[in-house]
Amino acid sequence: MSKADGTSKQLIDVENLAASLQRFADDRDWHQFHSPKNLLLALTGEVGELCEVFQWMSEADSLAAANHPTTAQSVRDELADVLMYLVRLSSVLGVDLNEAVTSKLALNGQKYPVDKAKSTSKKYDQL
Repeated sequence: MSKADGTSKQLIDVENLAASLQRFADDRDWHQFHSPKNLLLALTGEVGELCEVFQWMSEADSLAAANHPTTAQSVRDELADVLMYLVRLSSVLGVDLNEAVTSKLALNGQKYPVDKAKSTSKKYDQL
């Protein structure tokens, strides 16, 4: 992904969040617990908690969950937890999320060309 002038376009910027999460962990001496395995398990747990918010909802209710009075705060909280653990994991592993997302989006564009993938949920090897 690049701009017309040839400079790289940054799709996501998580540097401030990563730094805040690092300070949060440092202040509590939690770095000792933030192994990739532990962070991945915590991330999985938070994704599970987000799933619980949507469990048993109809499709229509799930589309409105972020604006519904009884689920909106839970949706926001769990999405925030998922993002924070994902960013912390990428930081601990030394993965540049912007580069990873940019690269993966380009790869997905090749795997799912518009003329073949439009309006279908088929996997790339079934197109």
